[in-house]
Amino acid sequence: MRRAPAGLSAEPPGPEVFDLAGFLATRTAAVNTALAGFLPRPAAKPATIHRSMHYSLFAGGKRMRPAVCLAAALACGGDEAEAMPLACAVECIHTYSLIHDDLPAMDNDDYRRGKLTNHKVFGEGVAVLAGDALLTQAFEIVAQASGWRRYGHRELVLELARASGSRQLIAGQVADLEGEGKAISAAQLKYIHERKTSALLECSVRLGGMSANCTPVQLAALTDFGYHVGLAFQIIDDILDVTQTSEQLGKTAGKDTAAQKATYPAIIGLDQSRRIAARLTSRAYAALTPFGARGAALRALAGYLLERQK
Repeated sequence: MRRAPAGLSAEPPGPEVFDLAGFLATRTAAVNTALAGFLPRPAAKPATIHRSMHYSLFAGGKRMRPAVCLAAALACGGDEAEAMPLACAVECIHTYSLIHDDLPAMDNDDYRRGKLTNHKVFGEGVAVLAGDALLTQAFEIVAQASGWRRYGHRELVLELARASGSRQLIAGQVADLEGEGKAISAAQLKYIHERKTSALLECSVRLGGMSANCTPVQLAALTDFGYHVGLAFQIIDDILDVTQTSEQLGKTAGKDTAAQKATYPAIIGLDQSRRIAARLTSRAYAALTPFGARGAALRALAGYLLERQK
């Protein structure tokens, strides 16, 4: 089994000295190194598909889902190196979903993270296949994780498959497509957000806990945390789409409005959307109480997600 890069501490910093910027920088670098080791090289035959996979997977971003996965391992007293394959698998799933979301048949976006979207560079056919390949790659990476007493490979594969399947991630995308141009309720929009965004963040934090062989009580607390942070994350994305410029976002601003997509600001207004996001994050903080000082990284990450709207 290929292991994650050395140098990741299993001990979380105390909350009074927690350096979120440093945490994100070092973990992003470690995740990038690990991902490069798991994926075929860009020049590997057929080079077109591997270059396309690398193009989107290494297009930037703070690796928030892997960071949450690694932070959850710390919260449960685990080793980040053990969690790294799971963190990388989640990032492959996330990137595949972005490639497909940007396609003309979906959100039809030209920019992602300040760069041309995959299909604008490699064409629609290769972009579809690159997403398919990253989805498959995720499960190959999970197969290389250690497996733990409470959570063997069966549990790990089920966790990732359920979060990314037709009842969660895919369900959210389908409901999002079917809701375009229609008047949908806040409850229907919540259903979309729970599946399109919250499910994978929840999966990330649960996999991190599993890598630490966490107890059922710890796993329940992490699940509660991931669910509430995931919903807040997507609501804030809705807010940013109508309050920020394309340059600030790194992608086309106002696309949701132009596509007549339902968003929280459109249904309940900006102020109420901000209040809901803050309330969800408060509930996420409360879920971390059992972890004490070991939950410092997860608390800081939740705060970061909320601060994006300011």
